[in-house]
Amino acid sequence: MSALQAIVLGVVQGLTEFLPISSTAHLRIVPDALGWDDPGAAFTAVIQLGTAAAVVVHFAPDLARILRAWFKGLRDPAVRRTLDARLGWYIGLGTIPISLAGLAFHGSIETGARNRALIAVALIVGGGVLWLAERRGRRVRSLDSLQARDGLLVGLAQAAALVPGVSRSGATISAGLFLGLDRVAAARYSFLLSVPSVVLSGLFEMGDITGPGGASVGATLVATGLASVTGYASISFLLRLLATSSTLVFVVYRMALGALVLSLLAAGVL
Repeated sequence: MSALQAIVLGVVQGLTEFLPISSTAHLRIVPDALGWDDPGAAFTAVIQLGTAAAVVVHFAPDLARILRAWFKGLRDPAVRRTLDARLGWYIGLGTIPISLAGLAFHGSIETGARNRALIAVALIVGGGVLWLAERRGRRVRSLDSLQARDGLLVGLAQAAALVPGVSRSGATISAGLFLGLDRVAAARYSFLLSVPSVVLSGLFEMGDITGPGGASVGATLVATGLASVTGYASISFLLRLLATSSTLVFVVYRMALGALVLSLLAAGVL
């Protein structure tokens, strides 16, 4: 992998990880469009550590409070009932589905699930689900109202994002909207929930990154660093957007991109 490829893919990862448009789909489609080889599932997972770092930095005060409250809550029942302590439990609970599914379907994720037609269909279907969530969601609940059931259901939605094209943020934000959360609350919980699953996935795949056909350590570090910087900007942008606007622009983009990819595949261009 050249330096230019590492730079482009790192920026693509950072810009698309937190927007509900699927970073893994873009890391499959963009190299195809530019005539590059598929960087592979391992590379995709490892450079997501950069975007995980962006979440940690952006939400550092929140994560620090959650961790402190969770540990204190192990000894003090009164603290256990606070929002921060409960978020610690809910994030852990919500991480279980994607962890189990990732282990069970690891081989499929690295091979068949990266099929471009499947990715295109997932983009379109995921866009439809996001549109329906916008239409049906009441958007009256804040993060304070989150319960264990919500944490588990959003976690189940996150597991669906193992299929490239679904989008981790798209699935979890959609689930949050269906559960009645307002857009900002759904997005904030989506970002917080992403930290353990993205870190675990990246660490799990790290041993394969330099295998046959894999990217070099240098290229991976460059891509990961750029993913972190652009990911931070992407988080800030999305939270500002959702404070005043709907996700309709992402619905349109997903469906248009999915339709374009299917058309190009049918024409034999991709």
